[in-house]
Amino acid sequence: MASAEIANLSGLQKAAILLISLGPEKSSAVFKHLKEEEIEDLTLEIANTRSISPQIKEAVINDFYEICLAQQYIAEGGIGYAKELLENALGADKAYEVIGKLTASLQVKPFEFVRKTDATQLLSFIQDEHPQTIALILSYLSSTQAATIISALPPESQADVAKRIATMDRTSPDVIKEVERVLESKLANLVNQEYASIGGVDQVVEILNSTDRGTEKHIMEILEIEDPELADEIRKKMFVF
Repeated sequence: MASAEIANLSGLQKAAILLISLGPEKSSAVFKHLKEEEIEDLTLEIANTRSISPQIKEAVINDFYEICLAQQYIAEGGIGYAKELLENALGADKAYEVIGKLTASLQVKPFEFVRKTDATQLLSFIQDEHPQTIALILSYLSSTQAATIISALPPESQADVAKRIATMDRTSPDVIKEVERVLESKLANLVNQEYASIGGVDQVVEILNSTDRGTEKHIMEILEIEDPELADEIRKKMFVF
């Protein structure tokens, strides 16, 4: 059940859950090896993460371990060598799944930027598009995002879009790029104003309290610009912890 649930999580969401699971001390050590924009994205995602079940935490940690194992095997002897060792360790089906994740992560997926957009907000931008365009976009979203959007479409459009997704075969890369370009342009000024629950803020406070002063200062400066209220809430809690 947990494995099915994490399949709908983005890489950023999984990374946030992993860092929460590791705790503030180990998470702050990880931050030291990341780029500034990665730290910013992860900090906001952690702050926006609500309660996580032990099963989800365990599934994310196992997922991370399996991918690390695959990366190690690939570095030692290539894809074929990694596949053989993973089959022995995890079984053929799991080995195929892990290798697939790893090779897919080396490529930028179409509409990756849309995965960070709230489904309700995205709906307002695409609901008047041609059903084939909507079907194309939904086919690249997580099942949770796609379900939210297709449920909110007019009843007469829902089956049409679902049918187009089901019967979609191959789409020209040029068409995909053009739809991406238009949609990204529409979303360029969209600001997501949904922020964290109190629990998420507490987790960020713990991590920031464990980071070096420079990292903490940089993150707080960015938060002051992007969300002054959240920054103020974090700062108040930092004096309490």
